[in-house]
Amino acid sequence: MRLVGYAQLRERLDLPAVPVNREARAGATTRILETADAVLFPRKVAPPEDASLLDHTLFALKHEGTNLAILAGALPHIPRDEIQAEIDAQPSSRFARIAGLLWEHFTGTQLTPTLSDKVPYVNLFDPAQYYTAEPGQLYPRWRVRFNGLGNLDYCLSVRRTEAIQSILDMDVFARMDAFIATVGKDVLDRALSWAYLSETDSSFEIERERPTQDKSERFVQLLLHAHEQRPLSEEYLTELQNDVISNPFDLAVQYRTQQNWLRRGGHGPASVTYIPPKPDDVPGLMQALEDFANAPPANLDPLIVASVVSFWFVFIHPFMDGNGRLSRFLIHHALCRSGKMAKGFLLPVSVAIKRHEMDYLAALEAFSKPVRALWRVRAMGDQEFDCQTSAGTTPYSYWDATPCVEFGVRMVKEALEHDLQAETQFLQGYDEVVKRIGAEFDIRNSDLATLVSSCFKEKGRVSNRWRKQLGDRVQPEAFDAIEAAVRDVFFPDPA
Repeated sequence: MRLVGYAQLRERLDLPAVPVNREARAGATTRILETADAVLFPRKVAPPEDASLLDHTLFALKHEGTNLAILAGALPHIPRDEIQAEIDAQPSSRFARIAGLLWEHFTGTQLTPTLSDKVPYVNLFDPAQYYTAEPGQLYPRWRVRFNGLGNLDYCLSVRRTEAIQSILDMDVFARMDAFIATVGKDVLDRALSWAYLSETDSSFEIERERPTQDKSERFVQLLLHAHEQRPLSEEYLTELQNDVISNPFDLAVQYRTQQNWLRRGGHGPASVTYIPPKPDDVPGLMQALEDFANAPPANLDPLIVASVVSFWFVFIHPFMDGNGRLSRFLIHHALCRSGKMAKGFLLPVSVAIKRHEMDYLAALEAFSKPVRALWRVRAMGDQEFDCQTSAGTTPYSYWDATPCVEFGVRMVKEALEHDLQAETQFLQGYDEVVKRIGAEFDIRNSDLATLVSSCFKEKGRVSNRWRKQLGDRVQPEAFDAIEAAVRDVFFPDPA
């Protein structure tokens, strides 16, 4: 079956662009049929074999949505006279108008639309397929509403999926407020103390680092400062980078001015797994990210904003070190700036991410692998590489954030419902066990805390090690009582 639409444009023009998620193909089918990796179209629906670039462009806009990365590369190859003739022939056509607007933007040359003010506006992104920005920006000459997440120079897309929408419909923030209302202040304060420390430890663990006490304390303070809702800027992000980095040689004074890359074990170019944008492209990309983070579309759910900002930041990699930790901090920053996060509250998202590291890697690689394929890498020594690409900034400017958002919103949900609530339930149960044991036995507070926590981890059993180690100051029957209380409170027999 032959390629049509975006896949045809990419192949015919040999565009340095990320492949489409599902290729459009024409062949022997009587109806439009979706498969795991392609969408099949009847020959009578698809462009013919001798179709022009414009034919495939209009087909793609109609049937495949809006892929600005491929359109940015393909539209400048369409002659002005050809696209003007299409506009003259169908002046009110939605897809011809969108193609005309984008052709002008990507070529810097004007066309001549002939539309009356009575022609209704059309959306660049179909709100039924994508999460969009409302009310959007109007382009009166074309009667087109730009409703993408960003602007025509930097715009990401998030497709509407059941995985995302089902979590947004749950209203995590309402559940958070209900959770706060049902937990006593003392238990909530202890749970949040655990959350701040655990978020810190997990964020470092994801980077395969064990933080010193000083680094942990600085990162906790960083998380607390998220509630200040300070707008993102190069100055602020540089301050944050300095807060999470202890190596004085890696402290930044601005966004990076060198090319960097990510490596895993191995030798030569094959060890380079991802290459961020060139240094000259970083300021423009970061300005776009800052604009999006500081003034996101009012209609866009904060969970989507937080996911986009976090992943986009790590893909740009604006510093030589510290990007991963800062990217996860930006989840909290975005949630706090939304105004929906209770003051001082924190969801231990990194704890959830650490538990799902393979899914986290898959979300990262949904972007990083196809982008890495657009670079040519040559070893210049054991530590140095020459990295070249003809793709420019396009892959980082126009990208599909759907897999990242699917993962991000799921982690926020789990951080509340699994991690924070589980810790709260443990603290409430812990207090009950301590109360029961304290009424019958006189045991040092530190010993009792150790025994209850250990017994909980062992599903209601005090290990022989602890019985021997504390046997000189804890009565034998107290060990048995702790086991009974822990089983009764935490692991009751099912009715």
